[in-house]
Amino acid sequence: MPIFKFILNTIPRPYLLKMSYWASPLLAFFYRGTTFTDPIDGRKFRKLLPYGYGEQRSNALAPGSLSLERHRLIWLYLQNETDFFTAPKRMLHIAPEQCFLDRFKKLKNIEYTTADLHSPLADVKADVCNLPFDDNAFDVVFCNHVLEHVTDDTKAMSELYRVLKPGGLGVFQIPQEIDRATTYEDFTITSPAERTKHFGQYDHVRVYGMDYFEKLRAVGFKVQEINYAQTIAPEKVLEYCLSPQEILPVCTK
Repeated sequence: MPIFKFILNTIPRPYLLKMSYWASPLLAFFYRGTTFTDPIDGRKFRKLLPYGYGEQRSNALAPGSLSLERHRLIWLYLQNETDFFTAPKRMLHIAPEQCFLDRFKKLKNIEYTTADLHSPLADVKADVCNLPFDDNAFDVVFCNHVLEHVTDDTKAMSELYRVLKPGGLGVFQIPQEIDRATTYEDFTITSPAERTKHFGQYDHVRVYGMDYFEKLRAVGFKVQEINYAQTIAPEKVLEYCLSPQEILPVCTK
């Protein structure tokens, strides 16, 4: 047991998402229980791991799949409200999340392409502001928690719109302050410490407000602002450890 405490106390919490899958089965075993359920892998735990930049959120990171609140929410939305897991689709996943990567690859109905500017795990090295794909190429495009890192986010949104097929599904989650009306950005702020102070993380260049959805609409998307946790029974929101304030930006073309 002490080795698990050592790992959790010495590895910075933000880097837990980057842990190799060799560690997650051990953590899942150590934290097994009946209080919480990860809907992505169906495992049950007595508690989840804390996670966060600066202030830690308790019961945020699932030990098995390494999913966070936002990942579990979008999984439930895809599972309950779409044909994502059954209908044939061609999918582009920008900066694929570790909790989804292998699972999406194994789906027989998905022709799955991943892209990232830096990750060696991605199929294609690509800048989200200049994607090397044809117009109207994909039925599904995911680009989650990426745009807050991108200086020209309007260009990135335009590229996501360009490669999505008419009638396709786009999900572009971002960290968002729902009590902030207008997105805050200041490109004179460049140091990691100052970016953490102003934007909440050392490599973020803005904090999105509620005008984010209008930014997506401005490049052509039809956008549904879905607070999906409100459609789920309160006891399940607690069991799945979801954020009740997360708004899913579900986009179509």
